[in-house]
Amino acid sequence: QVQLVESGGGLVQAGGSLRLSCAASGRTFSSYAMGWFRQAPGKEREFVATISWRVDRTYYADSVKGRATISRDNAKNTGYLQMNSLKPEDTAVYYCAADSTRWGTSTADFGSWGQGTQVTVSS
Repeated sequence: QVQLVESGGGLVQAGGSLRLSCAASGRTFSSYAMGWFRQAPGKEREFVATISWRVDRTYYADSVKGRATISRDNAKNTGYLQMNSLKPEDTAVYYCAADSTRWGTSTADFGSWGQGTQVTVSS
């Protein structure tokens, strides 16, 4: 298993931007597909974005398409989620996830998870 630590969350006004980071350790990060999920209070954890092992494929939830960019730097063992034009409905705890054998948009597709970072968007 790879260990994941998210950072970069915080309080931002609507229309603002944040870049979340996901630092990986313990295994070869380049062998893992990576994803970002989020969970708002009282709601289920939902898919945000995912990127394949070799950075050649990405996929986004409709709710963030055009406003989010997922990327990774395998040399730094770090993944990123750039969020622009933030909306109050983007408020949630954001989780980084990784898996070495599966790639998808479900929480079941990822075996390693970080502890999450809070993103709060004020109106």
